[in-house]
Amino acid sequence: MSQNALIGTGFLILHIAIIIALIVRVLLRPHREPTSRIAWIVLIIALPILGIVAYLLLGETNIGRRRVARMRQVISKLPNVSDVLEKEFTTSEIHIPKHYAHLFEVGKTVNGFAPVGGNHAQLMQDSNSAIASIVADIDAAQNHVHVIFYIWLADNNGCHLVNALKRAAKRGVTCRVMADGLGSRSIITSSHWKAMRQAGVHLAEALPIGRFLLGSLKGRVDLRNHRKIVVIDNIITYSGSQNCADPEFKIKAKYAPWVDIMMRFEGAITRQNQYLFACDWESETGEDIGYLLKQPLTLSSVNQANLNKTESSINTKKQSGFIAQVIGTGPTVRYSAMPEIFETLMYAARHQLVITTPYYVPDEPMQAALCASARRGVKTTVIFPARNDSWIVAAASHSYYAELLAAGVRIFEYQGGLLHTKSLTIDREVTLIGSANMDRRSFELNYENNILFYDASLTAKIYERQCSYLANSKQVNAEMVQGWTRRQKLLNNAIAMLGPVL
Repeated sequence: MSQNALIGTGFLILHIAIIIALIVRVLLRPHREPTSRIAWIVLIIALPILGIVAYLLLGETNIGRRRVARMRQVISKLPNVSDVLEKEFTTSEIHIPKHYAHLFEVGKTVNGFAPVGGNHAQLMQDSNSAIASIVADIDAAQNHVHVIFYIWLADNNGCHLVNALKRAAKRGVTCRVMADGLGSRSIITSSHWKAMRQAGVHLAEALPIGRFLLGSLKGRVDLRNHRKIVVIDNIITYSGSQNCADPEFKIKAKYAPWVDIMMRFEGAITRQNQYLFACDWESETGEDIGYLLKQPLTLSSVNQANLNKTESSINTKKQSGFIAQVIGTGPTVRYSAMPEIFETLMYAARHQLVITTPYYVPDEPMQAALCASARRGVKTTVIFPARNDSWIVAAASHSYYAELLAAGVRIFEYQGGLLHTKSLTIDREVTLIGSANMDRRSFELNYENNILFYDASLTAKIYERQCSYLANSKQVNAEMVQGWTRRQKLLNNAIAMLGPVL
């Protein structure tokens, strides 16, 4: 045998050995569904070179050992928020019906946050009014402003926030700002970022990507901080689906307007969002801000102005609010926490379940939970965007339509732009809003923040917003799905098979 033949045989043996080693690793990895294992094994065998590279880059939820160790160290040092809050804001102040209590018990297993009472909230009218409200609160801030956004653009709304932070920092308010290293790369590398730093704003890049290939060796570069959190003076927080950008969303203008939901909260729930911010901030910067979690709870200056300055009136204000709980998930949090929350909520619905989500690539238990909801007589409605900015996600989502419709789920597609709102209401009494989509990225890869609350009047407002989406949507029926071409169905199902891989 010639030398070239020997070298070729050696490379072939090495290649086969690598394939076998990767297949063994796929089979031995914890927390992986059988469908995911099968999908990866098929990809590695069918496309040996591409499959090997894809698995090394994307096959495992690896954010880097040092980062995991740093996050665990940060969490171990931070005070227990529930211990700090339980004396003033406990579930005993507001009754949670027995058939909903388990929802908050499941939520507590994620971050250890107990549900807290005494909260108040406003639903923002639209994206522009949300930014205007945030800017107004920043202009009124007296102590500190904390901000995290996944996407932050240097457009009108983005610059409004930049200028508000610069004003606050110049008058002595401590401003700490984080933006995701990938989603907000454009503003991080812009003059606006430098201007904030020069004005005294403390800045941090969440999960910096650096050079793509070098970053890939340390951990998956597609694991992102997808959170949208604003905390002001330890008593006001904002949560929802909205990034810091105009609804026209100039980087993907052809899908505009982006239709989001954002809520302004006051009360003990703010302290739980503060905890998520502290975890992210300390893991990136090393600055210890745990002392903020121990400070006594107060009402905002806005609410105090509307109350008599007596202890009894403040206590009445605390006790008159609703029950809420922050649920923050991510690759360093308990595996599959987010899908378990969604599924538990679906099974809790007795009369009505309404969901809005832009990205639907569920795991099998979630698809089963949604179908089961409709089959047991719950009026189950899901609203997707008619046009999705990701054709891959859109195709995968379409593959689930037939089964959902057969089970009795009503499917609507929003026509007025890209419906980016992530919301879930059950029986017009319980709501979940936040940053998490119903796809595998939000389940396993991204850091997300959500708020679960029990309040009929506030949920009614969320439901009213959901109904406004319905009014601008077209219903999808079985005949429409059956009318798709064989090529469309083949593409949809083929891409859906890659869901566990993607």
